[in-house]
Amino acid sequence: MRMSTWIRQHIAALRALLVLTVITGIVYPVAVFAVAQLPGLHDKAEGSLITQDGKIVGSSLIGQAFTDGKGNALVQYFQSRPSNSVPADGSIPDGYDASNSSFGNMGPESIVDTLDADPSKTKLALLSTVCSRSKAIGEREGVDGSRPFCTSGGVGSVLAVIGPRDAHGNVIKPTKVVSVNEACPAKPFQDAYQGVKVDCAVPGESYATGQIVPIAGDTSADTPVPADAVTASGSGLDPNISPEYAAIQVARIAKARSVSRDQVKTLVDAHTSQRDLGFLGEPRVNVLELNLDLDRRYPVRQ
Repeated sequence: MRMSTWIRQHIAALRALLVLTVITGIVYPVAVFAVAQLPGLHDKAEGSLITQDGKIVGSSLIGQAFTDGKGNALVQYFQSRPSNSVPADGSIPDGYDASNSSFGNMGPESIVDTLDADPSKTKLALLSTVCSRSKAIGEREGVDGSRPFCTSGGVGSVLAVIGPRDAHGNVIKPTKVVSVNEACPAKPFQDAYQGVKVDCAVPGESYATGQIVPIAGDTSADTPVPADAVTASGSGLDPNISPEYAAIQVARIAKARSVSRDQVKTLVDAHTSQRDLGFLGEPRVNVLELNLDLDRRYPVRQ
């Protein structure tokens, strides 16, 4: 008695299921595991973990914060790139939580802060975030942290210009001008705009009816504080910084560890990787590996 077509099809499907289960569920995973144990690949397969004195201190693939318990930079260490990663329990003030990595989700049009009467509830736009970070880094490293479109106070220099508009939406004659990122009673970064006095912003008040005008100012665009020092990577876990960011930190590190700048710079050069294959990516410095080498060679004197 011949089997029906329905039974033959299901037997064939069952055979295919069993064969593919063996291949993809057993043979392939075992093959991948075996290859991962080969010399030169084992450490990478295990997460590129870094050990010191027999203890795991991190991974060369995931950034770390070199700060105190309050998020302040430790002067004896190179500082990492900012992180957008925020742990659910808030235990790591500077992020770098690999279980909760994220991106900032703010673009170049994010230039107006959301001000609140309670400063802790104020939400900074991308522009003010960059401005405040650049100002802080400039003060810490002894370089000029000013940038175009940033006030001297470290927020975005942005005006809301209120008044009648033309057919293109541009204000014809301003009747009121507000520095939207400077909460009262702050003194606005600019006294007047087109003959109209500039006011500070009242927290909680909306200036959506105004035309938003960013002011570049006269600061040079060639700032010593590089972009990677003030912006996070897509994952928020970047373990590397640019050689330019490392370079402006050399003087602080040398002073904190009582060594010469040339000694520190030599270590930076030793931990600088060039573009992959000569053209992929950018030169980079692994912060964790560099800081561990600093501790080995030039420990901080108590």
